[in-house]
Order: sequence, then structure tokens, then C-alpha cells
Amino acid sequence: MRLRRILSSISNLATEKLSFSSYPSRQIFTARSSSSQRNAGSNLSEALPGNHIKWASLGSVRNSRFASGFTPLQPKPLDSIMDLERAKTKSPEELTSIWDDYHLGRGHIGITMKAQLYRLLEQRAAECRYFVIPLWRGSGYITMFAQVEAPHMIFTGLEDYKARGTQAAPYLTSTFYTELSETKDLVLIRGDVVFTSKLTDEEAKWIMETAQSFYLNDTRYKLLERFNKHTHDFEFKDVLQALDMPIL
Repeated sequence: MRLRRILSSISNLATEKLSFSSYPSRQIFTARSSSSQRNAGSNLSEALPGNHIKWASLGSVRNSRFASGFTPLQPKPLDSIMDLERAKTKSPEELTSIWDDYHLGRGHIGITMKAQLYRLLEQRAAECRYFVIPLWRGSGYITMFAQVEAPHMIFTGLEDYKARGTQAAPYLTSTFYTELSETKDLVLIRGDVVFTSKLTDEEAKWIMETAQSFYLNDTRYKLLERFNKHTHDFEFKDVLQALDMPIL
């Protein structure tokens, strides 16, 4: 399998050296889920199509199927996190600030994007589901393996994926909420760090934003397209150069 061969070659390149108070609308958020999501590694569902990474526990609702017949676990609906009626009274700018700030220090990541950008990401992800992202640490980097199944993104360490295959537990999951896309031109994105021993909140946010950039930036998307459609032409050093990282 060409993908496995290229993941192996990438691994050989990688080194293991490793205010919200101004808004009285805080009450638009409801009670959050328990810390059990942190231990999702032992609660894996069926393997995703293509025999890649399994989904971790993103919630308790299991009602959506992929065309292949696999059923991923779904996250909590947005209305269980946020009072959507109150959210309707806020501007997109207020919602962005509230959403981002609310997640600070909670082991979750909150970011947003314009609805048009999400539609582009969703369109491109339908054709290019996988990618690899180097995460710089100290004097080297570790490599993350990313998979998209809109409205979800999931990330695990490449070494864990190589060692465990479909048993590899995710380090980070992210969910795109589109409920406000029509009325506010806004998509809310929530990231959950499954293993805080693997990633800090700052690293998780960087990974999420960087992964999105490879779908939204035309130049970077060519690399992602090459990885998925023309594997034999893909060079990991091109990703490093795109991210201004040294080739070790």
C-alpha cells in the first residue's frame, strides 16, 4: 500500500527529539461534559473506511453513518453546550470572542471560521481526507497523522498509527458546528485534547489551525492533494518548507 510506504518514509525523516468578562452573555453556555472524554483512548468505535484511525469517544450519540457502513461516535450537539436562542441575539464578533475565550484553560480549544471557508474545507476534504503535519518541539519535530470526515477532524501521532494501526488512539479531535452558518456566517470549531500528556492546548490549537490552512490555502492544498492523489510525487520536505521548518 503506497500510503503506508510513504508514512514509513516520513517517519524515517522525523526526529523524536523532542475577555470573556466583558460579555454578560456567559450564561449562553450550558453545563459541559465530564472529564471522561480525556480517557477516550479505551473507548474506540469501529474502524473508519480505508482501514485507518478509529474514532475516539466524542459523545454518546451514535446516529450517523458513512456511506461505507461505518458508524462514528458523535459529539454533543451544540445546543447542549450553548443556549442557541441567546446566541441569536449576539453579533458574529461577540460570538467569536465568547466562544474562543470560553474554552481557555478548560482542556478544550475554541476557534471559528467563516461559513464560506468551511464549505471550501468540506468540499476539499471529501476528496482528500488524510495528511501529515510536523509539530515542532525543541530541536526537532514529531509528525501527526490527520484524517477528516466532515464535520470532524481527528489527529494521532504517526508513530502510534504505525505501531497500532486502527488501534491507534487519537491525541486530538475537532468538531465543526454549522448551526449558525446561515444566520451568522460563522462556524464554531471545538477541539478536544484526548491525552493531555501528548499535547498541550497551545500545540492542539496550532495543529488545528495548520491542518485547516492546508485545505484553505490554494498553494498548501496542492501538497495535500498530492499526498492523497499522487502519493508517488509527494515529498515531506515540501510540507516542512511550507511551514518554514528546517529539513533535518
